[in-house]
Amino acid sequence: MKTYTAKPSEIVRKWILIDATDLVLGRLSSEVAQLLRGKHKPTFTPHIDMGDFVIIVNAEKVRLTGNKEEYKTYFRHTGYPGGTRFTSLKELRSTRPEEVIVHAVKGMLPHNRLGRQLIKKLKVYRGSEHPHQAQQPETWNLKKELSVNE
Repeated sequence: MKTYTAKPSEIVRKWILIDATDLVLGRLSSEVAQLLRGKHKPTFTPHIDMGDFVIIVNAEKVRLTGNKEEYKTYFRHTGYPGGTRFTSLKELRSTRPEEVIVHAVKGMLPHNRLGRQLIKKLKVYRGSEHPHQAQQPETWNLKKELSVNE
């Protein structure tokens, strides 16, 4: 029996719409990373971009567990000596909540050319409006699995 390898011409991409309201950031991010990678498809091939386009709306309403709001920081470097910059999660969430989700998903994708290609299929929006109605995205309900029991 031969191993099946998907060819780029056989890949069918869908558009998936996810509402991030009251979903935990890490659990949402891991699910989105698998959708972007294509692991939910039976013809998954690790070295080929098989995933779907993912639209996330209501990024400012995503939940965090524990004390991450106060303590978590994001690091970046400007490229110049002494150019270390730290941004708190609270500050980033108030100014650009989309970047919090993009950063979390990016960390769960491969750190190579494939990962850089996959992250381009993620579209994150602050509110409930998005400009992708023409693609007719199908809505995925992740509430049951991804919310914390209280």
